[in-house]
Amino acid sequence: MNIIDGKKIADEIKSEIAKEVKEMLDNNTKAPHLAAIIVGDDPASQTYVANKEKACHEVGFISSVYKYPSTITEKELLDTIDFINNDDDIDGLIVQQPLPKHISVDKVIEKINYTKDVDGFHPINFGKMASNLPAFIAATPLGILELLKRAGVETEGKHCVVLGRSHIVGSPMSILLARNTNPGNCTVSLCHSKTKNLKEISAQADILIVAMGKLEYVKADMVKEGAVVIDVGLHRVPSNETKSGFRLKGDVKYDEVSKKCSYITPVPGGVGPMTITALLMNTLKAAKKEI
Repeated sequence: MNIIDGKKIADEIKSEIAKEVKEMLDNNTKAPHLAAIIVGDDPASQTYVANKEKACHEVGFISSVYKYPSTITEKELLDTIDFINNDDDIDGLIVQQPLPKHISVDKVIEKINYTKDVDGFHPINFGKMASNLPAFIAATPLGILELLKRAGVETEGKHCVVLGRSHIVGSPMSILLARNTNPGNCTVSLCHSKTKNLKEISAQADILIVAMGKLEYVKADMVKEGAVVIDVGLHRVPSNETKSGFRLKGDVKYDEVSKKCSYITPVPGGVGPMTITALLMNTLKAAKKEI
């Protein structure tokens, strides 16, 4: 069994990005600039944005954060997005979710200029991705592609089962691995909470990507011997064994499943570190006007 070390791979990619940014500065080209909008005081959102800022500084990016109270009106938020869309100095923009209930997530996503949509959520980017055209790909699926590629996992002709159909992970992941690319060229089954015989389908997977949002949902009897397992789940579980009083676990029961795998991502330290790194990859593409 091989553990896919997401932190190590993320550090490799960040090192490559930092080198490229240095070359840009040496050639009198400005550093890539990533802006984030955060509304309200959700602790997880604040942690993510803080980690994004830190990662930007590590690779030499410029980072801006626009913080607003949860009382901001939808119009005010859309006007801020318009302002950033028209600022040529800013290459990429993310609007951190969740947003307050009085603000339409769809309106916000569609308002972002798709050439700055480094989260890869805009319908134009999603459609271009599905058509195998150059596009910004959502950060978690892009990170998973890099994990598979850099770990040397062969995907062509394999049966990939994706558990979970969210627009952020499951749906784009299923499309990406079915495309005529590398990694890709899989036969893909996309399963969800309403899928019948889910356990039987899961147990047929050569590559199993789990994004159900359910703590330790996948047990050993759902995994084929020698399968590659990518665990996207992240859950805080109370623990007496840590100083913080909790530990992080995934959607996969790691102790059971890891004994059957050829490759597996741990939680923490697997998919998680790659999400922000993929955001940096997209921002670099935006700065170079590649999309």
